[in-house]
Amino acid sequence: MQHAVGSPLPPPHQPGHGPATGWSPAAQHPVPPNAGAHQGSVPVPPPPPAPGYPAPPPGPAPACAPPAPETTGHVPLPPGGPVAMPTAPPAAAAPDPAGTTLAVLLIGPAGAGKTSVAKYWADHRRVPTAHISLDDVREWVRSGFADPQSGWNDNSEAQYRLARRTCGFAARNFLANGISCILDDAVFPDRPVVGLGGWKRHVGPGLLPVVLLPGLDIVLERNAERSGNRRLSDEEVARIHGRMAGWYGSGLPIIDNSQLDVPETARVLDDVLARSIASPPPW
Repeated sequence: MQHAVGSPLPPPHQPGHGPATGWSPAAQHPVPPNAGAHQGSVPVPPPPPAPGYPAPPPGPAPACAPPAPETTGHVPLPPGGPVAMPTAPPAAAAPDPAGTTLAVLLIGPAGAGKTSVAKYWADHRRVPTAHISLDDVREWVRSGFADPQSGWNDNSEAQYRLARRTCGFAARNFLANGISCILDDAVFPDRPVVGLGGWKRHVGPGLLPVVLLPGLDIVLERNAERSGNRRLSDEEVARIHGRMAGWYGSGLPIIDNSQLDVPETARVLDDVLARSIASPPPW
């Protein structure tokens, strides 16, 4: 076999013999061409080709190809931007939220069934859909978690705002890549800047809010089945439920799921979203 350029490999060294004939130490450590030129010395021409090997072609040396980029399996994704309002279909065709990429905010008090309904709704759609729970994201903080049950203070407020912003970033990235999302949060109507205003800033004006508000007796019963830091006192549940009643008259769609199971509530949610797409609620 012949090489296009360069010197041949040295013959194997055999025991009991000196260096192989024709292979000098200088050949084992060749000096690069023009070495020392920066010191004002005369450029050293490259060594002649070894006998039996063709000379390299005349002209400048071929440029080295740039190294191939590292292959890591990275797939570039479109940047996540504020989600716009879904386009309403023609009047002759009814909106089909089950096959539309949507961003939904499910609002309600503790024990309203937000998480169960959101998971079921996301599981049974015809298009890829993610469920983003604010409580789950807030509880990513382990050491130093500011539990609201110990009292609402600056730390719990800061962690709550951080979790909301994180959920908003995640929702925008999912939507930018064609994946719908449903978020659930206990947003209060008497805190518009922190509540709906915050979600609108983080996700975009196309977010569709829906209120899930069963009766107080149902909320108390469901809260009693909870455990850990998500179970609240009856007094706190009643206080939150009373504040949530302020959503009546707000213009947002409200679902009373007191007598509905999870699949039935999800079907009603689809009907409500179809109306919201056709006629977005003012918020």
